[in-house]
Amino acid sequence: MSDDIQLKIPVLRRGFRFQWEPVQDCHVLLYPEGMIKLNGSAGAILVEVDGVRSVAAIAADLQARFPDAEGIAEDILAFLEVARERFWIEFR
Repeated sequence: MSDDIQLKIPVLRRGFRFQWEPVQDCHVLLYPEGMIKLNGSAGAILVEVDGVRSVAAIAADLQARFPDAEGIAEDILAFLEVARERFWIEFR
């Protein structure tokens, strides 16, 4: 993970709301035009996106929760990059 990305703070973009959806039995991102159903890994990452903690802090917390997951930091960064490209989040 590059140093400059590790220090950035991910936040949900304006207009998006992250929540647990009991009917879908998963986390979702809601936005004015619809809903994005997230898999378990994406939901676990976005639960950590609080607008305060850096990418490095989020990766460290998830690594501590899932110590047997090899390459988790790279997977987290890859997901956050995709989420940024799809305009779900932005970095501060």
